[in-house]
Amino acid sequence: MGEIIIKTPEQIEGIRKSSKLAAKALDFAGQFVSVGISSEFIDSKIEEFILAHGAIPATKGYNGYPKASCISLNEVVCHGIPSEKIILKNGDILNIDITTILDGYFGDTSRMFTVGEISPGATKLIEATKHCLKLGIEQVQPDNRFGNIGFVINRFARANGLSVVYEFCGHGVGIKFHEEPQVDHTARRNTGAKMKPGMIFTIEPMINQGKPSTRLDKNDGWTARTVDNRLSAQFEHTILVTQTGYEVLTDVKGEFPIT
Repeated sequence: MGEIIIKTPEQIEGIRKSSKLAAKALDFAGQFVSVGISSEFIDSKIEEFILAHGAIPATKGYNGYPKASCISLNEVVCHGIPSEKIILKNGDILNIDITTILDGYFGDTSRMFTVGEISPGATKLIEATKHCLKLGIEQVQPDNRFGNIGFVINRFARANGLSVVYEFCGHGVGIKFHEEPQVDHTARRNTGAKMKPGMIFTIEPMINQGKPSTRLDKNDGWTARTVDNRLSAQFEHTILVTQTGYEVLTDVKGEFPIT
């Protein structure tokens, strides 16, 4: 593991503003999620919103990625490329993942959306995945070890008959799109580096109904799907380690009071 950047107060403020904008873009995108809408259309609205607020989408052009967001439906675990060919239908679940660059600082967040009436199994998966993120965030405090985030997430998921994707992880963020540390969502207790005030990173558990492994689309080189075509869900926040706990920088709904 390389060095984990301790952000300065000025950097923290910049990352906080970018994180809030990413979260607001995610809220904005939600109004377009409905039957008959293409993921391409939602992505175009996200890009318009980000640009109108003086920022740019971090994903567009990143290692050749073509769009302003990732929109991953049903069995797609992550990095789904928006397309005019992908039309939302009743019963779909989808993750929208947005990262903004505002004044050079990055903010990264994602969450699940639903289309019409979804299955009880899909509802259980989404609720469990959201709780996994909450459990992970509650582990954030000075001197706790990063492995404990993955430990509590994996324990809860497995207890609910679900599996945790291990091929993708959370990451440091703020100055760059992806920094140290790697934040695994399944890990042994009390392993990994210690958290320190000023560290900023994402927690973004991807939870599957079936097997935990994924397969990459060979045609586009990005889209990761479950190996058994069962559903996957993900929630993501950008989190700052404070002197006494955490601040969820991408929380604009007040779900996570600063500790």
